[in-house]
Order: sequence, then C-alpha cells, then structure tokens
Amino acid sequence: MSVETISAGKHLDRNRLALGSDAQEIAKTEHWSLSRDADAIAWLVLDRAGESTNTLSETVMAELETLLEKVEALQPAGLVLRSGKAGGYIAGADIRDFAGVSQSNEVEARMTRAHAIVDRMAALPMPSVAVVHGHCLGGGLELALACRFRIAVEGAVFGFPEVLLGLHPGLGGTFRLPALIDPVEAMKMMLTGKSVHAAKARKLGLVDAVVEERHVVNAVKAAISGKLKPTKRGAGLSRFSFYRGFAARKMRAMAAKRAPEKHYPAPHRLIDLWEDHGAGNKDEMQKEEIRSFATLLTGETAQNLIHVFFLREALKAGGKGDSGIAQVHVVGAGTMGGDIAAWCAARGLRVTLSDLDEQALAAAIGRAGRLFEKRLHSGIARRDASDRLIPDFAGDGVRQADLVIEAVAEKADVKRKVFETVAPLMKKDAILATNTSSIPLNELLTAVPFPERLVGLHFFNPVARMELVEVVSHDGCSDAALARLAAFCGSIDRLPAAVKSSPGFLINRVLTPYLTEAFVMLDEGMQKEAIDQSAVSFGMPMGPIELADRVGLDICLEVARTMRAGLDTSVPDVPGWLESMVAEGHTGRKAGQGLYTYDRNGDPVKNTKHPVPDGAMTDRLILPMLNTCMTCLREGVVTDEKTLEGAMIFATGFAPFRGGPLRYARARGIEDIVNALERLQAQHGDRFNPDPHWRKLSPI
Repeated sequence: MSVETISAGKHLDRNRLALGSDAQEIAKTEHWSLSRDADAIAWLVLDRAGESTNTLSETVMAELETLLEKVEALQPAGLVLRSGKAGGYIAGADIRDFAGVSQSNEVEARMTRAHAIVDRMAALPMPSVAVVHGHCLGGGLELALACRFRIAVEGAVFGFPEVLLGLHPGLGGTFRLPALIDPVEAMKMMLTGKSVHAAKARKLGLVDAVVEERHVVNAVKAAISGKLKPTKRGAGLSRFSFYRGFAARKMRAMAAKRAPEKHYPAPHRLIDLWEDHGAGNKDEMQKEEIRSFATLLTGETAQNLIHVFFLREALKAGGKGDSGIAQVHVVGAGTMGGDIAAWCAARGLRVTLSDLDEQALAAAIGRAGRLFEKRLHSGIARRDASDRLIPDFAGDGVRQADLVIEAVAEKADVKRKVFETVAPLMKKDAILATNTSSIPLNELLTAVPFPERLVGLHFFNPVARMELVEVVSHDGCSDAALARLAAFCGSIDRLPAAVKSSPGFLINRVLTPYLTEAFVMLDEGMQKEAIDQSAVSFGMPMGPIELADRVGLDICLEVARTMRAGLDTSVPDVPGWLESMVAEGHTGRKAGQGLYTYDRNGDPVKNTKHPVPDGAMTDRLILPMLNTCMTCLREGVVTDEKTLEGAMIFATGFAPFRGGPLRYARARGIEDIVNALERLQAQHGDRFNPDPHWRKLSPI
C-alpha cells in the first residue's frame, strides 16, 4: 500500500498546529524536520515516519543529534521542539528497542549515548521551548525537561509511566524533574506512573504556560524574548540528607503496599536513587540512573511487563476502525448497566439509559456524576458528558440507537423478555448486545429475529477501571457486527477480546475453578484470610474470597450453576452455605456482608492472625486457572495465546510481573505444571486432571 509522503510543515498545517510565521524548511531526516521562521526561530519537528505515534528510537535520537549540530551552527534566536502528530507530542521510548535485551552493559552504553544527545540539547546557548500538545510521556517528557521552557497546549497530558513497565525514568527524568518541581511531587509522579493534565502541570511548575493552539506562536515569542520567565520550584529541603531519609521511609512504606519489592523492584530503586543522590549532584545522579535503569531493564520483572505491554497493544489493535456507533441505549440501570452508560457518555457518545425502576435510574445518574467529577478534567467536559447521558424511563432511545446493550439480571428468561420487547423497535442496522457474564448466547437467540446482530459484550466490574471487554461470538452472528463492536470498544478506550460463546466465556470460565476451589478449601476448615493471602502472595490483586464478595455471591452462584449445567469438565458442587447466604441477602461487598463483613468504607474486616500460606495452597488456587486456560485454547473459546494472556491480565489482574499465565507456565516448566496437577488430582480428585493441550504447548 502506498503511503503519502509530506513534509512535517505541511502535516502540521493540515492539522492546524502552529509552526511559526513563514517557516522555511532547511533540513530534513527520515523522522525530523528543521525549519526557520521569519523571526529567526528554529522549529524542530518530530513526525515519525510510518508510525501513528511519536516514540524515541535509536534512529530518532541519532537524527536529533545530527540536527542539533545544524542548530548550533545556525545560531537561531531560539529553538522550538514540536510534534508533527496531531494526536500528541512523544509517547516515550520505543519499547520495541528494549524487548529481549539481556546484557545490562549494552543497555548502559546505549543509554549513555542517548543522555549525551539530551545533554547537548539542554546546553544549547539559545532559549529552547518544548511546545506540547496531547500526550507527553516518559522519554518525551525527559526531552521536554531538557528545554528551558515548556508550553502546554490545552488538553496536554504529562507523565512518567515507566514504573508500569518495571522501570524508572532513564533519560534524565530522575534528576531533572525533582530539580524543576517540588521533589516529593516529582517522586509521586514517577512512583505512581499517573499522568497530570495541563492545569495541574502548570500548578506544579512543570510547564511555564498553558495556551490554546492559536496562541502558541505568541507564547513561543514571549519565551524566547525573555518575557516569559521559566519556572523552577525544586530542591528545597531535599538538599538535606535527613529530610530525604525521612521522606524516603514514607515512600517505601507506601510503595510496598502497592508494589512489593520482591515482585516490583523499580519503585524501590527509584527511592534509593533519590535518597542517595538527590542532593543536587547531577553528574553522579545521572550515572546512577543509567546503571539502575540498565539493571532493571534486563531483569525478569521488566521483561515480563514489556511482554504485557505488547499484549495490550495487540488487544488495542483489535479495536481500531470506525464502528459507526454514535448513540447507545442501555437497558438496566443497575451497577453494571448504569456504569456502562456513564462510561460511554464520558467517552463522547450520546447515551439513553432505561429501567423500570425510577429510583435505580436516579441512582445511576448520581453515580455517573461522581464518575465525571473524578475522570473529566474540566467543567465543560463534565457538563457535556452529563448532557449526553439521558435517563429514559419510557425506553424511547431504543429507536435511535446504533447499539442497544442489555444489562439486566443474569437470568436467561429475563434477558429473553427484554429482547422480545426491544428487538422490534430497533433500527435495521443496529446491534443488540448482551452483557451476560456466563449464559451461552444460543440460549438467547430464539428471542430475536436477527441472530446475526446479537452479540455478547461482556464488561467487567468496576467498568471505569477494568479495561477488558469480551466480544462474544456465536455461529450465527455476522463478522460485520463483531468488527463494529470491537471498534466500538476501541472508541471508548477499552480492549476488545474476541471469544466464542460457551458457559462462562473465557474469563468467568477460568475464574470459576479458582473461586470454587477456594470455597472447597473453606469447607475443609482453612481460614479465609490465609486463602486470600496465598493468592495475593502469588501476585493476584486480591484473593478469591474477597473477589467473590466483590463480584457478588449471587453472581458467583449463578455462574457456578451455569458452568455445572453446561460443561462436561469436573466442577465442585455448589456449597449449601453459598445458597443460604444468597437467600439471606448476604451477597458480598454490595450488601455490606458476605464471606467478609465490610466497614463503612467498603473495606473487608480481616483477621490479621492466620497461618502463613504455603506453595501447596497456592497451587490449589492458581493451577486450576492455568489448566482451564489450556482447555479454552483446545476448545477454541479463544483462538490465540496473546488474546488469552492479555485477557487474563487485564480482566483478572493475573500477576502482571509474571507476564501472563502461559509465560509463567513456561518459566516454571510445563512438565512441572503437569506433574503438580497430577499430584493434586491424586489428592483431591479429577477436577485437577491435566488438560491434554499441555502436551501441545510449545516450551517457548
């Protein structure tokens, strides 16, 4: 396929991004363009060829060095660093350069060269200005920090997400950010990986001005002429070792809660760096940053998390395209339905939400308001989202919707009644999607006259936090409907996972043996806190007992029944006490009482005194999940390993530092996994019988 080649200047003009008055291109490389405008200001523009997003590769950095030589020779009045991508500035380093790297000395050498280039830009004799629109992350932010000024266009976002890859900033961020803003705020940004929007960045002193795009040229002129004074709020008490030691102890305690050092060393190495070298010796800090970054990058955690990054990119790629869905109608204003509607409205879609219970509708609108307040960063954005979410007691929105999502009770007869009501009212090309978590779609098809447009669209709770959505197919649904729903997921910033209709689909199919084994262990007299701790120690975000309460014991009961009725594999009996608890209304966290009792903040009240869990207990919980993953691959519930691994990480939180269930199995050894399952089968029964697909799984 031919690709149109245009200059960075024309690309910027096409997207209405400022490039200075009457700028003339004077140098061009594959990825960069250098221009000079009528005011003798040089504009250095990155527009990475063949990529939708700017990232920093070795080639990009080498070309930057070449053009910096030209800038030094040109001696312009000032230098502006911009992106030629309409979507944003620079999204960080090109992770592809780091995948599979095993030698830390090689990484140190490469990073030392990259640092020299960034230092060269920082040492330019003329004022330098980074003009940032959209995302400015990781290495992109480090490049911006090397400029004398930073001007943000409204809507810009800044962050250091390296910790999510098992790393810390490695191109100068560990010393340039604390030197610019309050060091504790700088550490918070780097330790959490959370982004800050333009207004917060201005408040922190990370940027010197926030302007609209049409004012960029004037803001640049103000910076270069000296009318805009650079911000610097760093250092302070952090110059003193006693203060850094005190602050570092607090940071370590907080980091340990979220990211145990054993599994996630990066935050702890970052704290070490700051405590030991944060007194202002830039050269010493720089050398230690490079050394620490190289050690982390070649470690198991970072390599696994980089693998997870690529799994996410693979899922994200499945959501590209135009869905043609602008209006959504959601039936059912309970927790799931209301939150799906709110999320769609927050992401720019017009949404009508219906329910027979006016109080449920009112509660859903209230929750939506709280979501908008938390997730949207301007009053205008919150107002617009609220305007897009329309309570619809009469259900009239069905007629105009491009997509109707059913999110009522997890009972097939209830769902069929909804379908029989809404199907005759829908537009001829509209899609009907069910948010069922476990019911096979063939049990619902008889209720609609257009099975080709009935698809499963399974969101996970809480909707605003869980990125994955299962797009569930059946034999009669059309490829076009599936493609539109995958693109719809992408349009609302969700990751579509294509799965085949079967009891529990993929995620609940895999989670059910995890949860039911925990119930069996409870029946055997094991303490629930010990069971949960066993899973958390392995790396799960929470244990199976707490997870069951979070999901809702009533939902767990329905899923377990569906699985027992629809599967040939061995599933433990549903405990009698589970049915009794659900009947009594003790359904978990949402009721304030389940397997745990919950305090006013919704946190479980746990007994801190419990036996220390051992590896045998962990295997009883984790290996049934892995075994079911094999079954799902063998049966074609999911067609490829990347989708399976990505879905498990982004829907269940499966220990990200382990890289996914199959990567963990291969690292541990497939033969060892099979042997462990056989031992458990001998002790506890055929539910641990190793799936035959283990023997077909390649070791690498």
